Amino acid sequence: MNQEEMMKPTHIEHIGIAVSDLEQAVNTYEKLLGVKCYAIEEVADQHVRTAFFKVGETKIELLESTGPEGPIAKFIAKRGEGIHHIALAVGEAKEALNSAAGLGFTLIDQDPREGAEGLKIGFLHPRSTHGVLVEIVSAK
Repeated sequence: MNQEEMMKPTHIEHIGIAVSDLEQAVNTYEKLLGVKCYAIEEVADQHVRTAFFKVGETKIELLESTGPEGPIAKFIAKRGEGIHHIALAVGEAKEALNSAAGLGFTLIDQDPREGAEGLKIGFLHPRSTHGVLVEIVSAK
């Protein structure tokens, strides 16, 4: 299997949206999407609370910072609320990160870490993806 095949995503796992007020945003997205939020979770090491919605095969993840120094708080201070990242589902996060590096993408995470919902995650730097923060996501 070549590097491009190891990196090839199966689908968009989720779209992450930075919000200032999680409860207010959950209410807004429940109305907008016509579905209930199915999970709210805190990921302490990332200084974030998340809320998830399932829309077909893709999820919408709302992200609220748990403190002023968290990456979501910094993002909102710089850019305002809005799309923070796009997450791509892959077979195996470590292989996909290695493949992405081999293809010339700049990695934020050399190795996967645990993210929300117990998934393995790693990020590609936006400077190598035309300004979009891309998250690589796998179950293993």
